[in-house]
Amino acid sequence: MSTQTATPPPRFGPAIPRKRSKKRIGGWRWAGRGILAFLLLFTALPMAWMIITSLKSQLAALQYPPQWWPEEVTFQNYIQLLSPNNEVGQEFLQYFWNSFYVSILSTILGVAVAVPAAYAFSRFRFPGRQFLFFSVLLRNMFPAVVFLMPLFLLMKWLGLVNTHGSLILTYLTFGLPLSIWLLKGFYDNIPVQLEQAARIDGATRFQAFFYIVMPLSSPGIIATGIYAFIMAWNEYVYALTFMNSKDKLTLPVGLQRFFAEYATNWPGLMAASFIMSVPVVVLFLVLQKYFVRALTEGAVKS
Repeated sequence: MSTQTATPPPRFGPAIPRKRSKKRIGGWRWAGRGILAFLLLFTALPMAWMIITSLKSQLAALQYPPQWWPEEVTFQNYIQLLSPNNEVGQEFLQYFWNSFYVSILSTILGVAVAVPAAYAFSRFRFPGRQFLFFSVLLRNMFPAVVFLMPLFLLMKWLGLVNTHGSLILTYLTFGLPLSIWLLKGFYDNIPVQLEQAARIDGATRFQAFFYIVMPLSSPGIIATGIYAFIMAWNEYVYALTFMNSKDKLTLPVGLQRFFAEYATNWPGLMAASFIMSVPVVVLFLVLQKYFVRALTEGAVKS
């Protein structure tokens, strides 16, 4: 009785030693870490310089060569901006409130419109559905400044020029296309069988949507709100065009007061810019897990 030994399967290509492959993987890993560290330094350096400049006096900010760290650190710029007892502080706080008011209202209205619109595109089948959905996204193909004059004439005809309502409607219009697209991709990943089971148990379509779909889509709704808020908070061109009263300016436009005819208050401007960036940074840090989850779950259809 003869015994046969099993032949090993053929190898495709030369075998790579384990030690050598581990060294290659480790080298690429350290190279990736080095690139990430460089990009982090590249993006963090302007922010660090802004904060350092805000802690300088006007004379120290204009020194040449520039000082990386001031000899005397002062918080007078922040005290002046956040104090309602002086003219600069009153104006800055008014601009801050105007930006917050416009951004919050445009975010709430944008989410309130985008949620049912995205749900309708995801669940219902009606004539012209694809054409209407892509026509909504068509606006993102053009820069926002293209619509400046038509929207200004429309707001003038509606009597909304120099009112916050014009900015809210404009930001709502610009934020809706991406918001609807983001939420539609998220709703597509929620199994329709969950709603069907709720309907079988006696729930109406609205109840199934409110109690089943809404909790599951909360990361997408939060991400949409973050996007709408940041877009409205940082917008400059339309706020500059539609607003002409000093007490109705938003924060990006209000920062112009630091540019004088013969000199620029760089420490005050840097302090105001840092304060302006705080709400966005805090909002993103608190809700970043929902934002990342919405992008990953809404981008890939199961």
